[in-house]
Amino acid sequence: MTKKEEQELKILEFMKDKDYVPMKAKEIAMIMRVPKKEYGDFLEVLGNLELNFKIQKNRKSKYRLVEKTYYDGIYRKNQKGFGFVRIDNQEDEIYVAKENSLNALNGDRVLIEIIEEENKVKSAEAKVVKILKHEKDTIVGIFQNNKNFGFVVPDDRNFGTDIFIAKKDMGKARNNHKVLVKITKYPQNGKKAEGKIIEVLGNVNEAGVDMLSLIKEHNLPSTFPELVVQEAKHFANKVDKKDIPNRVDFRDREIFTIDGEDAKDLDDAVRVEKLKNGNYKLEVHIADVSYYVRENSLLDQEAILRGTSIYMLGRVIPMLPRELSNGICSLNAGEDRFTLSCIMEIDQKGNVISSEIVKGIINVTQRMSYTDVQAILDKSNEQTMNRYKPYISYFKLMEELAQILKNKRMEQGYLNLDIPESKIDLDMDGRVTQIAKYETTFAHEIIEQFMLTANETIAEKFFWLEAPFIYRVHEDPDLEKIQELNKFLFNFGLKIKANQDNIYPKEFAKVLEEVKGKEEEKVVSNLVLRTLKVARYEAKNKGHFGIASKYYCHFTSPIRRYPDLFIHRMISKYLEKNYDVSEKWVEEQKIQAEERAKQSSEREKIATKVEREAEDLKKAEYMEKRIGEEYEGIVSSVTSFGIFVELENTIEGLIRFEDLGDEYFIYDEDRKRLIGERSNKTYKIGDKVTIRVKKASKLLRQIDFELV
Repeated sequence: MTKKEEQELKILEFMKDKDYVPMKAKEIAMIMRVPKKEYGDFLEVLGNLELNFKIQKNRKSKYRLVEKTYYDGIYRKNQKGFGFVRIDNQEDEIYVAKENSLNALNGDRVLIEIIEEENKVKSAEAKVVKILKHEKDTIVGIFQNNKNFGFVVPDDRNFGTDIFIAKKDMGKARNNHKVLVKITKYPQNGKKAEGKIIEVLGNVNEAGVDMLSLIKEHNLPSTFPELVVQEAKHFANKVDKKDIPNRVDFRDREIFTIDGEDAKDLDDAVRVEKLKNGNYKLEVHIADVSYYVRENSLLDQEAILRGTSIYMLGRVIPMLPRELSNGICSLNAGEDRFTLSCIMEIDQKGNVISSEIVKGIINVTQRMSYTDVQAILDKSNEQTMNRYKPYISYFKLMEELAQILKNKRMEQGYLNLDIPESKIDLDMDGRVTQIAKYETTFAHEIIEQFMLTANETIAEKFFWLEAPFIYRVHEDPDLEKIQELNKFLFNFGLKIKANQDNIYPKEFAKVLEEVKGKEEEKVVSNLVLRTLKVARYEAKNKGHFGIASKYYCHFTSPIRRYPDLFIHRMISKYLEKNYDVSEKWVEEQKIQAEERAKQSSEREKIATKVEREAEDLKKAEYMEKRIGEEYEGIVSSVTSFGIFVELENTIEGLIRFEDLGDEYFIYDEDRKRLIGERSNKTYKIGDKVTIRVKKASKLLRQIDFELV
């Protein structure tokens, strides 16, 4: 805590005293014994408290606590002018009318006053009293030239204003160029924002400009500073032989990586062995990234800023330079590599009965793809079978153990949400050629189950050590949301049994099992997903609802996620000190764990948003060439302005009210369905419909359907 923050707390505590009467600044300073030379700083602290609506001054310049309660949160603006504010650590958003928005822009941090409390009839409503911080000072958009001046239409349609560009601030921008604008004046009193073009990204239709625009829009670090790259290059591509004697040598064993064909950063390798007692020995070897990325190094500072790798369809923004991520840290076949290895003995019911974590050195026997492993398990490709003949028994044993682990998880209530991902194929210029459902096989399941087991084992071990740690937390869903979900499930004859004290993953798992293989499976899975809370990183263990696990962390991907790297650092320290670490170090690292968990959660949110926007953009681009075509789809969501329909290839579009036919539809909010006023025709989640593509816009990232 800074000196100013301490002073703020002291002043607020002083004014909270029941005997306090409003006083002038000098009187407060005298009573609080503020030294003369610090009086200027004291006045600054008072001023900040007043600016932030924590204290107020009357006409006689006497200070007292503010009587009203103000909240700060993030403002989310709608294209129509109104918006919503999400208060920190609260799920529900508070409505803000256009006239009460104080010209706040999308993403701004604002201070609000509640003007209408929530009741059974009406939601809470607020007005913005102060803009604490504009989220953006640069904006990406399309430049439109009007000879003597220009303006930029932001890619973010919710931003709330076009940006006026004076002729002298146009730079080399031309009509329909994608540009990056520095905001020089924020909107005020009905006037538009003003700005200066600082970078021309290219013509709106030029190959690659769409992804570059996303990178600039979210201010992502697209290149590594030269000093960071130099630090990464220092390690070359060979392990340090001096450290080999300090490690367990696994190089004489058959160890495999199993990944997608195009994966380049391979951070996990596995091996399974059947023991004489009938149990299984599972080895999960993870790249020892913390050996190379030391705390407070330039590489570490850059990794903290990035928090995670971002995968933008054919373009990766990695957390670590490729010299590490594709080089010395990647578990490439035939190369000696340092690892942190979790060795587990697992019984025939899937229980981990003993485990050990060691620093290891491995040499991967074979780099396998999911496709090849599945072909071996299915015996579907003779050529593949012959190629990997010496290793077939290893993959069969992996399949056997993975099935046992999966069965145990399903019994515990593991939520097997079968929500298909999109497979988007691009050509050499980055233009989309095909979109389909990404097919997963049991080969994926093998790695999934092994990684889950290692993550749980590590988390439980370090929980009982009371070590500084970052957990992957997924809290129980809210009862109100479960009750909302049950209104939908009623249509399918399903129900999740829950009350305030008993919310179990198993109840959700039963419903998911009930719809397995049925037409409504995808819709029900999506509804369940929307009911669950968002998983995040925390320094305190709160369990993982979706995995039905008491202890969970991310340990298995240190090349692409910072929490995993932090955990590796903790494990290494405990191993080096033979589990005897100082209390002082533990306390210091616990503070760091909280900071890193918060930062990593924020960066993960941004990464998820960017990846989703990249997909939406490419899906719209794909459908732009298919206007007028007809498809079968399923109603995935019903809203007060229309229905969303998802196609078999995972593309989703909106059918607006006016495209539902020639009658008025009433929105039944409780059951989330539309009812035709004359015909009583209903549209509800899960209905099959035939649609025609009406409109698609890559720029707006929107797709509109109409009913056939």
